[in-house]
Amino acid sequence: MSVHIKYILPDELRETLKQPLGLLLNEEKLIEKLREYKGRVVSIGDLVTATLLRHQIKPIFCIIDFKTKREKVSSEIMKIIKSYGNKVIKIENPPKTISLELWKNIKDIYRKNDRDIRIEIIGEEDLAALPAILFAPNDVTIIYGLPDKGVVFVPSEESTKQKVREILGKM
Repeated sequence: MSVHIKYILPDELRETLKQPLGLLLNEEKLIEKLREYKGRVVSIGDLVTATLLRHQIKPIFCIIDFKTKREKVSSEIMKIIKSYGNKVIKIENPPKTISLELWKNIKDIYRKNDRDIRIEIIGEEDLAALPAILFAPNDVTIIYGLPDKGVVFVPSEESTKQKVREILGKM
């Protein structure tokens, strides 16, 4: 089976994507912020998802690849993540890409207003935040990890969606 690729990350955009698209927080500040937040949440990344679930914060969907910094997550993290999701979707998404299947599934989950979905990526989920932000309804905040920096809290706002469109336009 061949994977249809929608976007490929060029090397010159790597530094751009190391900058947070929203508010950069540590775990403590993130949980504080989410406790007062009234909207829905989407989590991207294994450690971010496990952190939310540990604090009884359930995302409408999460996107994980059972890796952190290219290494397999611990069995404890894997167990926490696998405890979540009434529906599991497995999607192939090679490193440095956004596959057409990932793109369509994110769009469909929002459109159908689905919940409790775990998207397991075979490959890499590093760029999944881009379509998750782009298609997010107004009451959704996307949370993704930025390795060695913290967690990024991205409310659905037109200015951020525009930044995502600009990044995708260069891919």
